[in-house]
Amino acid sequence: MAENPVRFGIIGCAGIAGKLARAISLAPNATLTAIGSRSMEKAQTFAAKHKLPESVKIYGSYDQVLDDPDVDALYIPLPTTLHLHWALLAANNKKHLLLEKPTALDVAELDQIIEACQSNGVQFMDGTMWLHNPRTARLKLLLSDSTTIGPINFVHSTSTGLQTDEFFESNIRVKPDLDALGALGDMGWYCIAASLWAKDYQLPATVTALPDFTRNAAGVILSCSASLQWDQPNQTHATIHCSFLSHTTMDLAICGSNGSVHLKDFIIPYKETSASFEFTSGAKFVDLHIGWNVTPEEVRVDCELPQEVVMVQELARLVQGIRDCGSSPSSKWPEISRKTQLVLDAVNKSIELGCKPVCL
Repeated sequence: MAENPVRFGIIGCAGIAGKLARAISLAPNATLTAIGSRSMEKAQTFAAKHKLPESVKIYGSYDQVLDDPDVDALYIPLPTTLHLHWALLAANNKKHLLLEKPTALDVAELDQIIEACQSNGVQFMDGTMWLHNPRTARLKLLLSDSTTIGPINFVHSTSTGLQTDEFFESNIRVKPDLDALGALGDMGWYCIAASLWAKDYQLPATVTALPDFTRNAAGVILSCSASLQWDQPNQTHATIHCSFLSHTTMDLAICGSNGSVHLKDFIIPYKETSASFEFTSGAKFVDLHIGWNVTPEEVRVDCELPQEVVMVQELARLVQGIRDCGSSPSSKWPEISRKTQLVLDAVNKSIELGCKPVCL
């Protein structure tokens, strides 16, 4: 562990919090200092389940973690409806913030969170882990080479997973008072982020939901699709699909004029230790169209650390710069979150308008 590691606290003991507790313990420049739940019993159960060291402070309330002077940064995996309240408290308590996605119910809420972080000089980052995978950087390098892929014409992404009856009855992601954005917020966030990432975070001109969306009786989105359209500097079309009703997929396809790349596990790689994608360039049909002149090339990227550990490491690096060197918080990560939230809001608005186009 590095000298003077960034000390993390976690409020909320949801399932994803266990993954982040492990990530913090594996990050070379971070350490887990405190966890808090709504009751001491829940916090103790979480600590025992994940075999947290005795040095981790266990609190029976969120406020105690916020008030702990030994906590530098806070990870918040609470239901989306609670993000604004606790994120503002965290920022105002000078805690750097790792906020689970979706970041907020809408961009107006997120703007309040980002403003609070900026005014208090603390770093903001959302919990989109795949952006930190070394495969993602390798892909970006390939896409930036105009001779291999060329201008991007089409992006397609899916994030789906068939859920159980128990999920549809009791999970927070189908409760309008807890996670009102449903599958769009939980899974669609990844698809939107991937499309924006492919376009170097240029916002689309129009966003249009497709009429195949499904809601539960409470009005929460269980499945939806949308189309994103860019006009300049070159026309690009993206389609996204997210669903709690289909078999697990995490597909990403990016097609340009000269080549294409395909991933089938872009959100969570099949393995922690390596990740791959298929790259095809100069593909044509052979005579009589009985085959192709090339087969996809598999590009494999080794991963020294799991992507969630790299995410924690990056946030901790930024926090160390602020804390130890007087650096300013990076604007990169809040800008990425805000653009993702803007497009997500547009998809939601288009659904509410009967699938009419929404201009950005």
